[in-house]
Amino acid sequence: MLQTKIKFNKVTQNKDLLNMSLFSLASSIFLFGTSAYNFAISLHVLKITNSGLNFATTLILGVLSVIAVTPFAGVLADKLNKKLISITADILNGFLLMFIYLLISNGYTLDLKIIYISTFFLNFFSTIYGISIEAAKPNLVHENKLISLNSISKVIESSASILGPMVGGLFFAILNIKYFIFINSISFIISAALQLLIDFRLNYSEVSSNNKKLSFYADIKDCFIYLNKREDIIKMTIIFVAINFFIGLSINIPMPYIINNIIQLNTKLYGLIQSTYSIGAILGAITLKKIIKNFSLEKIIKSATILLSACMIAVGFSVIIQTKISDETFILIYFVLVTILIGFSISFIDIPIFYFLQKTISDEFRGRVLSLGISIAKIVLPIALIISGYLINQVPSYLLSIVGGILLFIFTLLFIRTV
Repeated sequence: MLQTKIKFNKVTQNKDLLNMSLFSLASSIFLFGTSAYNFAISLHVLKITNSGLNFATTLILGVLSVIAVTPFAGVLADKLNKKLISITADILNGFLLMFIYLLISNGYTLDLKIIYISTFFLNFFSTIYGISIEAAKPNLVHENKLISLNSISKVIESSASILGPMVGGLFFAILNIKYFIFINSISFIISAALQLLIDFRLNYSEVSSNNKKLSFYADIKDCFIYLNKREDIIKMTIIFVAINFFIGLSINIPMPYIINNIIQLNTKLYGLIQSTYSIGAILGAITLKKIIKNFSLEKIIKSATILLSACMIAVGFSVIIQTKISDETFILIYFVLVTILIGFSISFIDIPIFYFLQKTISDEFRGRVLSLGISIAKIVLPIALIISGYLINQVPSYLLSIVGGILLFIFTLLFIRTV
């Protein structure tokens, strides 16, 4: 009997490991390819137009497509086969880029019209892929391995944000853009092929609602009815949205402004500071995986949010410190440490929140609830950026970071303790 149990546990672990390995490889190819492509195509837009406005338009189209499709992607993830959706999205991205490659090879110019249309649809399909994969994670491994899968996912995401632009910049410098597009189209197809090998029902129980007729309005309405009964999920989603708001308000705009305009640090050093965020996020994901069993999710999220609020305050205090200590090396080390801690704390917030939501939300509603939270966060972030961008010209920039950090600290003490 004991031997049978040991064999069963070994088989289960092997299946978990196989799924995690295939998922990691497919995600790495997808995220690195996407990150490299986005950077290279941005350089191409700047090269052919020399216009920051056209560059910004490319980014805006990407954001708009994500906001537009996210709620519907959640419905698709809940009602249709998640494996089929994610593979189809990858294949469509691959075919789209292959079509663009063939157009360029036959004499068409990669002009702004083609770039704008392709950017919109690439982000459209990638969002559907992302929501489907996020909703499917609890089905890919058993619950005791879910936090490991989320940590691995965060490491891959952060690594891609560092190495993707480096690869994209290198390929842009040494290759014709059409060959880079061809390579990226193949990467999407390879990612789809790897997903064919993943067992999307390793930890899955049938739910009758998946057989219901697809109706976007009714399905989204059902999602709100479900949420109305789940105060714990609502509170965790509010925490996720609020933290995104404060990051936009007190870090994304004030920190670059303070470094470049107030302290006037060398732009190359600013680039170095930016890259350390991903290092912090990777360190956070690795550390969290090792300690999560020793603490409750609520305690981890609360502690990390307090650390994040302290980092926001530290960003603001840098202006005051700089008046006393003007040494460039000291300022660089100061911001590197703060940025690493920001990345570290965000990993300690994001991974537990998504782990909680993934294991708590019923399988039949997971895609819709996750997509709803992500949609609200993506809408709230630009609002925070606009508010911050306006206020930074009205009040001293350091106040935005300090006041935002204090408000986040108060929010943490009053709200997160009840989760």
